Amino acid sequence: MSRLGESWDNDDVRVRPSRSTRPRTKNRPRHSDALSGFVVTVDRGRYTCLVEDGTRRERLVTAMRARELGRRAVAVGDTVELVGETDGSIDSLARIVRIGDRRSVLRRSQDDSAEAGAGPGGEKILVANADQLVVVAAVTDPEPRPGFVDRCLVAAYTGDLDPVLVMTKTDLADPAPFADAYAALDLPVLTIGRATGRALGPDDLAAVRDLVTDRVSVLVGHSGVGKSTLVNALVPDADRATGGVSGVGKGRHTSTSAIALRLPGGGWIIDTPGVRSFGLAHVTPDDLLETFDDLLPGTVGCPPGCDHSGPDGGEGSTGAACALDAWVAAGHATPERLASFRRLLASRGTTDY
Repeated sequence: MSRLGESWDNDDVRVRPSRSTRPRTKNRPRHSDALSGFVVTVDRGRYTCLVEDGTRRERLVTAMRARELGRRAVAVGDTVELVGETDGSIDSLARIVRIGDRRSVLRRSQDDSAEAGAGPGGEKILVANADQLVVVAAVTDPEPRPGFVDRCLVAAYTGDLDPVLVMTKTDLADPAPFADAYAALDLPVLTIGRATGRALGPDDLAAVRDLVTDRVSVLVGHSGVGKSTLVNALVPDADRATGGVSGVGKGRHTSTSAIALRLPGGGWIIDTPGVRSFGLAHVTPDDLLETFDDLLPGTVGCPPGCDHSGPDGGEGSTGAACALDAWVAAGHATPERLASFRRLLASRGTTDY
């Protein structure tokens, strides 16, 4: 409303330009000058990448994730492309603008979805592009926990990694009773002497070297089982912390961040921190079943909603029987394989860490 004695016309009206008139483009920068890198460690939003330029000389470059990647996570083992300050000098910071396709992923669901690095639903990628998951467990001190090993196997099977079980301290107790539980899975089991308190014997070290040479291997295990001792023996300059076990038999955490270490004979070891939990909320029964080729065809006759957890078809089924029991009874798979599948399936909801 104009004040008395004043006249207004259209020139007095300020028109704000609409959003549609602002120049915008969907064309992203090509980054044709980007350098390829390999992520060796992640620390609070900063990524240390091994970069090789045209002179074939390697250097470590610290980088951050570019905004154009959105919420896509970067993990140890990723192949990435970097731009910006890629000379590796002190206080320089490059940008990761692309992440290569992943051939495997080791992931877990967090107990606390607000944990740093966790995506929607609390899911976190730990390692990318590894060939095998080496689960390290001691025969005693601390006692092996089958629930934890089972959950690691589920993560390996559903993430396209080859699982291997390494049992340490076999000079203190017989590993056979624990290892026999995995015989139906055709799980490779490597047994070595005491991996803490003294250096590994030459035969033990040679066996571990044969396992990891020319491959990308992720090592997981509770603190106190000798995982870091194995890493230090394989990579003498790794300088990873090793520690003992507390008086109550629970390992105390001595490594704090995942890191990729180059093996002198070829390949990489990715050492992970002591693990308190290995959540698998992101894994469905069908995800796990895809890795059991001998059982998968038998599910054709399963009722709708069958979760394959038992003969009755599970909580969500229509009440009809799970077809896997009849499939095994017909001789298409062994009862031990079905029992192992259902044990791994049940481990997704356990808290045996």
